[in-house]
Amino acid sequence: MTSKERKKLQAIASQIDAIMQIGKGGINDNLLKSLSDALDKRELIKLSVLQNQEESARSLGETLANALSAECVIAIGRKIVLYRRSERKDIEHIVF
Repeated sequence: MTSKERKKLQAIASQIDAIMQIGKGGINDNLLKSLSDALDKRELIKLSVLQNQEESARSLGETLANALSAECVIAIGRKIVLYRRSERKDIEHIVF
């Protein structure tokens, strides 16, 4: 992913709300399934990391990106933004 693409995704992500929170339970199979479904529908998702989560947003973002075959666009503060191009044809894809 180029820096220009990353900046565009960050700009889009600033306009959307977080769809899920990651708390003390951390990453599990149900969370990964839900996030994968969300990425298929939206391509770009934002997550919040709760205060009771011991891991940093950056490490969680990298772990999630690897598990979901996605890109961690940015992990700053307690927010994570993930992107994965969807194979579905019935959605509006993000154009770079």
